Amino acid sequence: MPAPSNTTVAAHVARTLAAHVDHVFGVMGNGNAYFLDALERETDASFTAVRHEAGGVVAADAHYRASKRLAAATATYGAGFTNTLTSLAEAAQARVPLVLVVGDEPTSGRRPWDVDQIALASAVGARTYTVGRTDAPATTVIAIEHALSYRVPVVLALPYDVAAAEAGPFVEAPAPRHPAPLTPTGAFSSGVLAELVAALAGAERPFLLAGRGAWLADAGEALGELAASTGAITASTALGRGVFPDTRYDLGVTGGFGAEGAMELVREADVAVVFGASLNQFTMRFGELFAPGTRVFQVDVAPSATHSHVGGYLRADAGVVARALVAELAVTGAAPSGWRERVDVASLRAYPAPERGDGLADDGRLDPRAVALRVAELLPEDRVVVSDGGHFIGWANMYWPVASPDRMMMVGTAFQSIGQGFPSVAGAARATGAETTIVLTSGDGGGLMALADLETAVRTAGGRGVAVIWNDAAYGAEVNLYGLKGLAEGPMLIPEADFAAAAAAFGAEGVVVRELADLDALAAWAARPVSERPFLLLDCRISGTVVAPYQEEIIRVNSR
Repeated sequence: MPAPSNTTVAAHVARTLAAHVDHVFGVMGNGNAYFLDALERETDASFTAVRHEAGGVVAADAHYRASKRLAAATATYGAGFTNTLTSLAEAAQARVPLVLVVGDEPTSGRRPWDVDQIALASAVGARTYTVGRTDAPATTVIAIEHALSYRVPVVLALPYDVAAAEAGPFVEAPAPRHPAPLTPTGAFSSGVLAELVAALAGAERPFLLAGRGAWLADAGEALGELAASTGAITASTALGRGVFPDTRYDLGVTGGFGAEGAMELVREADVAVVFGASLNQFTMRFGELFAPGTRVFQVDVAPSATHSHVGGYLRADAGVVARALVAELAVTGAAPSGWRERVDVASLRAYPAPERGDGLADDGRLDPRAVALRVAELLPEDRVVVSDGGHFIGWANMYWPVASPDRMMMVGTAFQSIGQGFPSVAGAARATGAETTIVLTSGDGGGLMALADLETAVRTAGGRGVAVIWNDAAYGAEVNLYGLKGLAEGPMLIPEADFAAAAAAFGAEGVVVRELADLDALAAWAARPVSERPFLLLDCRISGTVVAPYQEEIIRVNSR
């Protein structure tokens, strides 16, 4: 770290934060100018500029999901801060530890253009810590500790008249405490653990389900051992894919993204144990994932069970419990069930194939399933997939396998928002190796909403970035859900935008894809060295008549 020369409050904040993060994303303005100046001149942390304040939080969020490292973003006060609110709400819903450094009203009082930023942050689930003239390092560490302990975003506010104030020599604050893994303690927890051991030891058809929480707990190896010792079939949530190391007996993703045959097998389980998954309505197929006779246990750090179908709950770290179960089952001498060896798991993972060999739907536009399958064949194996929100999320989740949970992220789905895709590329690119391909999957609606940060994606990912735009000239989810109910479709439609031309304007290679042969551009791109490639955007003109299975499930539920 450079020797300190700047002793302002903003510099103290920058130096303290930089000791715990390696990257900050955001937009410079009046309220954070001194902070960014100090970050650049006084620290080793890197700053990546985005083009919209929402994108700064999104990029930081994606950086955390791809690296597990504390996220950091920055914006100015007022309109700069309010622009971050949707992305801040997403980070809060997704439990992302993130520090957002923002300018704020001066200590002398609110100006005509100031708003109550503390109240706004609180409304979306983020606590605010305000820096004073004498406590900048300590307050920054407290904010970091809060973010890490509760896995939530926090706002670190710099009042306008404090940022450039003299704060004296920099004194390093104590390091933030990192929360220890939560262990099951007490008679009740011991009883549930014993009940869980007995249930798995006697299970004929055991099933293990893991979510993002299991990945955060580094539970993958232990869960693999548990699956082997019980003979369990495994599966993951959309954010936990790849947690189990042995894919031979893994059904893939559960819920609406799951293959129908695989989901039918889950209902045959007599004992199911869920590790680090919130069991939301989509994972649970709106209550139909498990059969009524299945005994369901859940292991999570939430205060209590998160679904009514859970019969036994153990509040603890997924890795701690998985290792304890392996040890206890070994003591009991329980033999594996043999269930998974009797099932052809690979065949159950198959997804629906396109209905026509030419890759087109009956309206003459591309069948998105055909596009997804062909793109999967052409993408480099070393890839991270970042997804915006919208109807199209089914295609990547179903047809593009990834190696681990940090290689598939859906920034926006926790808060059900769109327009988070392009800036996600920047966060993933800064968090991963120089040869890793960053693949964005986005719809035309969300893509247009985030278009300013197409430039950011092109600049930060360069020749290892690919964007697949599912362009159906509509807000597809709304057409599927409400068009079918007879609501006016006019507001659901979008004039067909030329994303390929927009990409070219920002220095990328843009390709309009109207038939499968046009995807040969991806093959040619992948065959070139990274240093010799531009960012590639595939503007896929897909049919809106092909509905993703998860969306069909939602339609059925809404029609009851």
